[in-house]
Amino acid sequence: MKKPHCLLFDCDGTLVDSEPLLAAEMATSLTRLGLPFAPSDYMGEFRGARFVNIVTELQRRHGDVDPQRLRDSEADMRRKLAKRLATELQPLEGVRDALDALAPYPRAVVSNGPENKIRAGLLATGLSDYFGDKLFSGYTANCWKPDPCLYLHAASIMGFRPDECVAIDDSIVGVKAALAAGMIVIHLNRFPDAEMTPDGAVAISSMYQLPTIVANLTREPALLS
Repeated sequence: MKKPHCLLFDCDGTLVDSEPLLAAEMATSLTRLGLPFAPSDYMGEFRGARFVNIVTELQRRHGDVDPQRLRDSEADMRRKLAKRLATELQPLEGVRDALDALAPYPRAVVSNGPENKIRAGLLATGLSDYFGDKLFSGYTANCWKPDPCLYLHAASIMGFRPDECVAIDDSIVGVKAALAAGMIVIHLNRFPDAEMTPDGAVAISSMYQLPTIVANLTREPALLS
């Protein structure tokens, strides 16, 4: 196994604590459309999934909704979410310390979310300077986790082979994507009672642990073999 040279971070739930805000706005929007949805549904079943995939599954369960109503509702939901992100969003505990400790490594954000949402989240939490323009969105690349293509795209643009990259992701969707891409994967598992870390990934429960794990990988890459 190659020693890690590049760090690829998921955004929502890994760097910033946006998922409770997203779940709340999604629940309001979808329930109003006649697609019953609670914040706990997102956190429990759909965390990390694309919005379009969530809507498709809910329509399968509850019936179809007029496409124009769906588009209008999604646009309204995203406007409201953007306002809340700008004023309420916080970085996850330990993120700043981890990024400071790992400053020598090239790093990027790799997210299923739209690029404007990624930028807004990083700006609101003061994390923009850690990543600059190294932001990779599924909407820009036209590929989304759990397909490995988004992580592979990011590695290629960053100038590294997949096995030279460490992916840090909190969602099972993202962890599986990075594993399929052939990367070293660290699963930020903040819900160990509800989620099992997939085989092949290293589990941590806090971002405070990340620098030590990366240091151990650098010294002893055989730990994951």
